[in-house]
Amino acid sequence: MINRHLKSDYPFFYKLSTRWKDNDVYGHINNVVYYEYFDTAVNKWLIENNLLDYKDGEQIGYIVKSNCDYFSPISHPSDFYVGIRVSKIGNSSVVYEIGIFLEGDELTSAQGSFTHVYVSRSTQKSCKLKDNFKTKLKTLFKS
Repeated sequence: MINRHLKSDYPFFYKLSTRWKDNDVYGHINNVVYYEYFDTAVNKWLIENNLLDYKDGEQIGYIVKSNCDYFSPISHPSDFYVGIRVSKIGNSSVVYEIGIFLEGDELTSAQGSFTHVYVSRSTQKSCKLKDNFKTKLKTLFKS
């Protein structure tokens, strides 16, 4: 059995809101939309920390693995928090873990992870993470 994460397990959060189009025919947020929330939060953090220049940067991250576990449904309209943490920093890869928390909840409604492998934009080959990148990532590190 998978243990639900606590809000205190995450060092950083963004507050987001569901959108009308996020609901599916069953009246709750469709499973694939959670991956959009994950991607939005992590990339927003990378951009705000000057670690991602998606237009011209020499390094870009490709998702090579992802997963999500669902515990309790969310429906539109809802405000929620996306917690972000890093569980592994490799030479050219990072494992991000993400938790979705409804406003006022201490346990995740959904939680998952994805692995970015960073590659050279020009060669499309994996490349070593720069020291400043790793230093900033360590602020999100949780073992």
